[in-house]
Amino acid sequence: PYRQKSLGSGFIIDRDGSILTNNHVVENAQKIVVKLADGQEYEAKVVGRDPKTDIAVIKINAKGNLPVAGLGDSDRLEVGEWVMAIGNPFGLDNTVTSGIVSAKGRQIGQGPYDNFIQTDASINPGNSGGPLINLNGEVVGINTAIFSRTGGNIGIGFAIPTNLVQELLPQLKGNGKVTRGYLGVAIQKVTPEIAESLGMNRARGALVADVSKDGPAEKAGVAVGDVILEFDGREVTGSTDLPILVARTAVNKKVRLKVLRDKKEVTLTAAVGELKEEKAAASG
Repeated sequence: PYRQKSLGSGFIIDRDGSILTNNHVVENAQKIVVKLADGQEYEAKVVGRDPKTDIAVIKINAKGNLPVAGLGDSDRLEVGEWVMAIGNPFGLDNTVTSGIVSAKGRQIGQGPYDNFIQTDASINPGNSGGPLINLNGEVVGINTAIFSRTGGNIGIGFAIPTNLVQELLPQLKGNGKVTRGYLGVAIQKVTPEIAESLGMNRARGALVADVSKDGPAEKAGVAVGDVILEFDGREVTGSTDLPILVARTAVNKKVRLKVLRDKKEVTLTAAVGELKEEKAAASG
């Protein structure tokens, strides 16, 4: 039978042979072969994968002094800053392209944990999993997607910020997966019109559109129509904040929720559950 081959990119983050790449590059692979810049090839095994953020860690057993890419602080990136993308677009080894950071915190409909760096550095098929590097030589992102109607580069590429990667790395390397908190609510954006109708002085928080039966939120007394203003002492400035805050919370931790109900603020206590794969990630 015919076996399909696909190409992607990655970069070494540890002298033990750990490599960062995209989950979609390796998730269906029966065999993974890593080719280094010096031409040497090694078979790799998957250490950990996280489909929700499209991050994967694989590992090779290579002897010698492996070159390691240092991870920088992606939060310090500024719009307009020069960056370089390295990868293997269309199988063209070690291709380097350059551009600027076009925007930060982009949401492109991939899921509730969207927080992409947008760049106009040329990113094409095969670049997935490769590093986005600043002028200090630090990796600030993992190139992951392009916005294109043709499949080719049109100057809109996206990378996963390294600060998100570093947050998840211990779980990926230690457990092979990421465990996330679960609240059990479906939420929507609080628009200026909704805010006005609820007597709010500005649009903020996350409006509860549905509550999962027997979920942590229902047990805590959260109701449809509530606006969640704070989660575990942190302000929910918009609906996109809540899934991230919940996901980062330890399972079984008791947290305080400040909600707006009937134009009054109410404080509730919820015990955070564990997000299962079959549960809708968008529900938080």
